[in-house]
Amino acid sequence: MEPVTLTTFALIRHGQTDWNAQRRLQGSTDIPLNDVGRQQARDAVAVLSGYEWDAIVSSPLSRAAETADLIAEGLGLSVTRRVPELTERTFGPAEGMQDGPELDALRIPGGFRGAESEDDAATRGLAALEALAEEFSGRRILVVAHGTLLRVSLSRAVGRTLQSVDNAVLNLAHHHAIDGWQLEYFNGEPVLAAAHD
Repeated sequence: MEPVTLTTFALIRHGQTDWNAQRRLQGSTDIPLNDVGRQQARDAVAVLSGYEWDAIVSSPLSRAAETADLIAEGLGLSVTRRVPELTERTFGPAEGMQDGPELDALRIPGGFRGAESEDDAATRGLAALEALAEEFSGRRILVVAHGTLLRVSLSRAVGRTLQSVDNAVLNLAHHHAIDGWQLEYFNGEPVLAAAHD
């Protein structure tokens, strides 16, 4: 019998930006890291250096790209490439807004008017991760992307709703060719396996 291949993913949300600090919706707007975010990326190296990584990829948006570059530098590696499908969910006219009446006026079930739906973002994000699992089958890949994209993609992958993803902390998942996805760490904490009947 062929051994079944397990591919390991570190899924990292980029470091903090000024819009994160101001609690503004970023979406696909290209907002750079701030100094706190750059330090978060450097700090992530300590945890990530406990593993061997075969490849590092990131979203092309600068906050994810710079986070990946800083982590790669700290690990003595280089970024393999930018993956456009890992770009954050687009929030349309809601981007740049904070909670309040103006944002509320754009709300519709499942998101905002003119935005990419959560369902579409999950489909796109999970397809990108599964393509990477196929390309890097049996290896360890470090992916730097975005909070909402990672949350909805991982929620679909593991079949349960996950909370928001923290900046620059370890989310460790495994892709198994037959059994699908298993989440080992979420927001830096071990995940207890769901109880089975």
